[in-house]
Amino acid sequence: MLARLRERGLVAVDADLPDIPIALDPQEAARRQLDADLREMVARAARMAAIPEDADELSVHFERAKWRSGRGSEFLTEPGLVNARIEHAISQAQSELLTAQPGGPRSAELLAIAMDRDSRALERGVSVRTLYRDSVRDDEATRRWARVMTGKGAQFRTLIGPFQRCIIVDRRTAFVSDHIVNSVPSHAAWHVLDRAAVAYMAEGFDQEWRRAEIWHGDPRASDVAAGARTTRLQREILRDTAAGIEQRITAQRLGIGLRTLSKEIGKLRELWQVSTLAELTYRWALSAERLIDDV
Repeated sequence: MLARLRERGLVAVDADLPDIPIALDPQEAARRQLDADLREMVARAARMAAIPEDADELSVHFERAKWRSGRGSEFLTEPGLVNARIEHAISQAQSELLTAQPGGPRSAELLAIAMDRDSRALERGVSVRTLYRDSVRDDEATRRWARVMTGKGAQFRTLIGPFQRCIIVDRRTAFVSDHIVNSVPSHAAWHVLDRAAVAYMAEGFDQEWRRAEIWHGDPRASDVAAGARTTRLQREILRDTAAGIEQRITAQRLGIGLRTLSKEIGKLRELWQVSTLAELTYRWALSAERLIDDV
């Protein structure tokens, strides 16, 4: 009880006589306590009044920080987990789905899964663009898939030459192949969540897209440049041949088989009436078609 009275300022204790408390004026003690409480309330009210202003100021910096940085990336090695992450991201797409598939034709099973998934995205108003290697024009299953999906509003283009595999959703999240960890399965992927990195990837996709040929599921075009006697594929082969690049590497770069490459070289020999690669390269070097810009 004595401690409580001292705390409230109703009694005082003489250091020389600690056992004999000294009574103080209760009215004065009450006024002092009231003044202290009022000062604390005023200070607390001032702090409360400043909270919205502080929050508004910090929110500006917080939003800027969110754009400057991201949550990093997640390395995925299990195929089930990779597919689950991709399916979830695409199911949440609101505006745009960009897919680059450099690996050539996909299986009928994968095309069926993609058709169901991408169709749902199109129904939600999502723009769907897919970039393929030019070699898929020779695959009937992929041509059928492209024709059906084009009818639903999807867009396709094909590109001769290599490009990187990626899936980009709303320019906010992306999935890319692994280029860091050694000795991992081919299905391993990175789920990229950093906004700046994803925006950079999307810009790269757009550049490749502008270079590519529009495709509606039709077979490979025989001529690209007006009046040209060579096809775009043949010009790519000739450029590599003139540069001394092995046919195996050229075929891999272009996504075609060695037999297809040999067949194209045979057509070129017949076109220029030559029998050796050296003669073919010489005729190509003198041809005006080497100046055609396929980029």
